[in-house]
Amino acid sequence: MWSIFILSVSPNWDVQSNKRPQSGTEIGMGSIPRNLHAGVVLGAPGVKGKRVTTISKNGLTEFMLSIISKKQETKEPFYVLDLGEVTALMEKWAMTLPMVRPFYAVKCNPDPALLGSLAALGSNFDCASRAEIESVLSLGVSPNRIVYANPCKQESHIKYAASVGVNLTTFDSKEELDKIRKWHPKCALLIRIKAPDDSGARCPLGPKYGALPEEVTPLLQAAQTARLNVVGVSFHIGSGATRARAYKGAIASAKSVFEAAVRLGMPGMKILNIGGGFTAGSQFDEAATAITSALQAYFPNEPGLTVISEPGRFFAESAFTLATNIIGKRVRGDLREYWINDGIYGSMNCILYDHATITCTPLACTSNRANLTCKGLRAYGSTVFGPTCDALDTVLTGHQLPELQINDWLVFPNMGAYTAAAGSSFNGFNTAAILTHLASSNMN
Repeated sequence: MWSIFILSVSPNWDVQSNKRPQSGTEIGMGSIPRNLHAGVVLGAPGVKGKRVTTISKNGLTEFMLSIISKKQETKEPFYVLDLGEVTALMEKWAMTLPMVRPFYAVKCNPDPALLGSLAALGSNFDCASRAEIESVLSLGVSPNRIVYANPCKQESHIKYAASVGVNLTTFDSKEELDKIRKWHPKCALLIRIKAPDDSGARCPLGPKYGALPEEVTPLLQAAQTARLNVVGVSFHIGSGATRARAYKGAIASAKSVFEAAVRLGMPGMKILNIGGGFTAGSQFDEAATAITSALQAYFPNEPGLTVISEPGRFFAESAFTLATNIIGKRVRGDLREYWINDGIYGSMNCILYDHATITCTPLACTSNRANLTCKGLRAYGSTVFGPTCDALDTVLTGHQLPELQINDWLVFPNMGAYTAAAGSSFNGFNTAAILTHLASSNMN
């Protein structure tokens, strides 16, 4: 038998914006409610006071049409965030990996309604900068529910973390220890190690972060000498992982670090951070099976151990849908070319930076209201361009689409992960200005 214990449990979300955090390195964990329901999310910071439209399971198209009908003048792109999907994903996490506390990776999508919903549902947060910490704290989340999971931090950001009571961070070099010793010596530390397998990830992280096996003992000794408190181990097998077995090798490596700390006479480590890399669907089920098996194999009787993780796309990707307006068209023989008002320099930067494969469906609001999705109509090989004057701004090539016209719409599902968060304002098309409308489906 094996068991995982929580260091301490904070309320699901609590407004403490006017309370100065206590000193020390106490680490809190949000508790996932037993019965997740609409009221939990609708009253969440970032959501409360905003309009949330209840939709049926297949009611997204109708909801988008209602938004489009109100945008006849501007026809700007917009997102729909389905809070019911966020709730369902948290339920899935709680059922499948109940021993692992999620710390949502804010960098994936910092939308305030998403952050607030996740806080209300019991998630904690992985922040990588002062701005991300500020965005989470502004929602009333306690600072002891944040891990500052950036192994190389700007000194002024370390000082800020110390001032607001964010007392858990990561490191993978002696130089980082020197900065922490100088600016936040009471901070609890996780040594970030390089995972032995990058898992076929969309975005490998090993080339940039993680101590090598031969560097671990010298780093632990350096922390001892600096009188810094190393409380656990962190790793990340890469964003968008495709090989679940990578978790087993990384957890085995983490166990060896726990053992190295014991040999050095350090206090027993209490936290294992298994990072991110999760994608909703069958890949998540495979990852959960691999993680559960590895924890049973390598941490069967670890007293007081807390296992945490840093999921990003798992919670964000499928919860957001993007609607874009067709602003231009050109016909060249059988080829159809369309221009839309978002692109590679905006939300679709995920194609370049996250190696995403995106798809779209039509909403022929102008040309064919009797058959909005153009079901049964002839499809043409089509190219879809973004709005900027750069030829790189090409969203899709060879994509099969029906005959569409200017002012029809293209709808892109699964657009919540590393999309708007990394968009720019190149050529005057401001990604940050894209509005997000809130809906709730499948909520009790």
